[in-house]
This record gives sequence, structure tokens and C-alpha cells, in this order.
Amino acid sequence: MRLLNLLKIATKAIVLNKTRTLLTMLGIIIGVASVIAMLAIGEGSKESIRSTISSMGSNMITIRPGTDVRGGVRQERSAMETLKLKDYLALKKEATLLTYISPLVNGGGQVINGSNNWPSTIYGVNQDYLEIKITELQSGSMFTDAEVQSASKVALIGQTVVDNIFPNGQDPIGQMIRFNNIPFTVIGVLEEKGENTFGQDQDDVVIAPYTTVQKRILAINFLESIVASAVSEEEAPQAVIQVSEIMRSQHNLEETAEDDFNVRSMEELISTFSSTSEMLTVLLVAIASISLLIGGIGIMNIMYVSVKERTKEIGLRMAVGARGSDILMQFLIEAILISITGGVLGVMLGLGATVFIEKFLNWPTSVALYSIVISFIVCAVTGIFFGWYPAKKAAALDPITALRYE
Repeated sequence: MRLLNLLKIATKAIVLNKTRTLLTMLGIIIGVASVIAMLAIGEGSKESIRSTISSMGSNMITIRPGTDVRGGVRQERSAMETLKLKDYLALKKEATLLTYISPLVNGGGQVINGSNNWPSTIYGVNQDYLEIKITELQSGSMFTDAEVQSASKVALIGQTVVDNIFPNGQDPIGQMIRFNNIPFTVIGVLEEKGENTFGQDQDDVVIAPYTTVQKRILAINFLESIVASAVSEEEAPQAVIQVSEIMRSQHNLEETAEDDFNVRSMEELISTFSSTSEMLTVLLVAIASISLLIGGIGIMNIMYVSVKERTKEIGLRMAVGARGSDILMQFLIEAILISITGGVLGVMLGLGATVFIEKFLNWPTSVALYSIVISFIVCAVTGIFFGWYPAKKAAALDPITALRYE
């Protein structure tokens, strides 16, 4: 028999048993749809994380104080004061792979304007900070180097702070506010950025000169961290190495001594979160794939039933000249058709599910072409794998015994 004839026979058998075939496909449909939806959620999460972190400054490098060992006892990071202004100045002078660099100190407190107040965080930085964080000004201007050196009481505020302490829509520029009872003149309003993937409000900030925050808010003479921007995302790993070498030299650390600081790039953060997201995606896909296994077992079961029901038909075909390989191909094609058709319906359901998830559940999704290709391959393999044994059993039937079967 020709392949086209076998395909027609298999198709006719499927059409004659529509309800049974649809129920057989159900496991495949649900399995494929689940796999596509889970992969879409995983890919969407990774893209969202990368986008969010990139919006914070994809080239950003952060230097923080690290743990140290004193007298055999490892100190907590909070007890460390290893970052000094001289470290910032050395990095600014010697680090050739950094374009912008800023000290960073921060503290929490109440922002007050008249009878309006709002709990927020103040960040003490220099004028490079907005370039590092890729943040624009909506209005006003950044403070100058002279204002940093003189510890001027000037500040930039985010939109969330504006909305809560200037509720009547007045222009904040030039207005006097207080942070923990220290007066500040508002000289700029930051462009709205909204929440990031981690649910953090990026507009709930007050930015002031680091010298002002050090002296007037926190009363400290050390830096809590230093943030910088590498010349490019590709150079970030090399910039991390260069920064570490300069810091070790500044802190007079011996070759065998551990670092008393930590240097991290955004690429490491992206990699860490992406790895976590991938692991969760694999877990979800593995769970969803159980439906495919159940669907495959359903195909095997229905093919067994089909062989039993059509034993006489098989015997008759063999009696008029059909070979065992023809019978094998007939039932194998039938199993593959059921599986592939279920795969097509599953892909359609999966794509519909991703649209529903993104539109109504507000979860980021991204359908990758490879997820659809893999689904079709898995469907074909499922049809062959679970359809082979029943088809082989049909091909091995004795024609005479098959004709006598009741």
C-alpha cells in the first residue's frame, strides 16, 4: 500500500471515532498548552528581570564593605566601616574602565512639607549618580560639585514623594521641605520610573549631596557603598577586576588576605536571577510534562482498543495482500496523527493561555519559537513511542486467526 492510502485509512478511522479521538487527545492538548504557557512565563520573567535591572544601570558596579576576620571572629558587615572617601578618590583617579563614580550613603526617615509627611529614603550621592542609574530629571537641575563640597541642604525628589507631600499639585521646585527635621530646598524632580520587577517603588526617593547626608542626617565619616558605571556592559567583568585590585592596594591587603569589601556588577545580578528563573521554569515544565505522559498512555490505550476492534479488518487486509509493514504503518500513522492534531490544538490553547495570563493576570510572558517547535517534536515522538507497540502487535497478527476473531 502506498503511504497516501495508509494516510487516508488512518484519517478515516480517526473521523469515524471523533469523540473517542478527542478524549484521547485531551492529555496531549493540556500537556502542550501547559508547557508553552510555562515556558512563556519563564521567558517573560527573565526578560522582565533583565529589563528592570538594565533600567537601574546595566553597566553599574557596586562596591560595599565586606565581612572581615578580627581575632579569629568574623565581623558582621554592619559593623564594618572599611569604605572611606579616599577609596572613592583612588577609584576616580586610577580606574580607567569606569566612566562615572559616586559615593553612596542612605537613611530612612520622614519627608515633611507643612502638615504633609511621607516615610521615604534619602540617598547621599554626587552629581554622577543620575548617569549611573540612567535617571532623568523631569524638572529643575542636579546639584553642583560646589554644593557637594559645601554640604549644601539641597535635594531632588521622586514623583511618589511629590504626590504625597505636595498633594495640591503645586510646583516643588524652590520649596522648602524637611527630612528628619533637617531643612532642604527642592531643586529638582526626578522623571517617573514606576515599580521594578521586585515591587520596589523607584520614585519613592530623596537625593541629596553625600556630604550633607553624612554630616547632617547620619553623622558618619565613612561610605556605606560606592557605585560606578563601567565604560560598557562588555567591559564590566574586567572593570570589576580592576576595581578589586585598586581597593586591595588602598586597603594594604596582603596577597593571601581576604577582601574586606565586595564588588558586584549588574551582570552578576542578572545571571543570578536568570538562573533562579530558569530553574523554576524547568520545574514548572517538568510538572506540565506529566500531562504529555498521560496523553501518551491514553494513545497507547486507545490504539490497543482499536487493534482489538479491527482485528477482522486487519485479517482481511492481510488476506488480500497487505504486508505486516503496511499494517504497522497504518496504525503508527494513526497514532502520530492523533498526537500531532492534539499538539496543534495544544499550541493554540497555549498561545491563548499566554495572552490571558498577560492581559488579565499582568504576568510578563514571552512565547519563544523553540517552545512551539519542541512541542511538535515531543508530540511526534509521543505518537511514535506510544503507538509503536500496539501497531507492532497488529502487524504480528496471524491472518487466519484474525479472520476468525469474534
